[in-house]
Amino acid sequence: MLSRKQLENSIDYLKDQGFDAPEVGIVLGTGLGQLVDKIENQKVAHYNNIPSFPLATVEFHTGKLIYGDLGGKKVVVMQGRFHLYEGYDFIDITYPIRVMHGLGINNLLVSNAAGAINLDMKKGDLMLIDDHINLQGGSPLAFKGVSDFGERFTDMSAPYDATMNKHLQDVASDHGINLHTGVYASVVGPQLETRAEYRMLKIMGADAVGMSTVPEIIVANHLNLPVSAVSVLTDECDPDDLAPVNVPEIIEVAGKAEPKMVQLFQGVIERL
Repeated sequence: MLSRKQLENSIDYLKDQGFDAPEVGIVLGTGLGQLVDKIENQKVAHYNNIPSFPLATVEFHTGKLIYGDLGGKKVVVMQGRFHLYEGYDFIDITYPIRVMHGLGINNLLVSNAAGAINLDMKKGDLMLIDDHINLQGGSPLAFKGVSDFGERFTDMSAPYDATMNKHLQDVASDHGINLHTGVYASVVGPQLETRAEYRMLKIMGADAVGMSTVPEIIVANHLNLPVSAVSVLTDECDPDDLAPVNVPEIIEVAGKAEPKMVQLFQGVIERL
């Protein structure tokens, strides 16, 4: 159960650590940590020290909030996110979004690693998420008392902020970055999809598939917090030529593509 007291304790702790009025929140996905190197005047809070905060259990997620200066703005970066497949519930997964909002962020940027369903998109490409399909079997708003935190029946007709998406496209154009636009399907995991499941996702209209992001987007909309999200496409999900999953290769591809993601996020922050 989510309580205001929990949130207040987390927010007060972070304010005491110097997390003062951040303007932009950032969620970093699997293998996407290089952005942190660009942040100046850093203050760090490890998840295990923040009251009521979940703990990251995935080896590719380090588990800390980082506050500092990026692109002329105060930012707070979530290095290490939470997933259903780790055993967390939707309230745990989205708790940090509510905390960052309570600290004062006005915009949220989310990244993830995803598999390309649309085979016009290639391994190492980036995809701006224009819409999504929630296949995680639940909602972070489906709990008693949700109306105390925002509108229960949250509108999702346009979940991704048009202004920030336009900024991201403009930055991509300025830097010669090939930024696709598409639909992201979020599944539970941690197992990868079967050939039949990839075919199903394509029929449903998905361009990419991953195991995160959608719960955070739903809560951002619940909070009326403008949000945009970008996927690094780390593998090509061709059901007619499907190779066994290679997690080290996925992490390597994400790392190689990340400088483009850093340029995008830094550029859009400068324009906000």
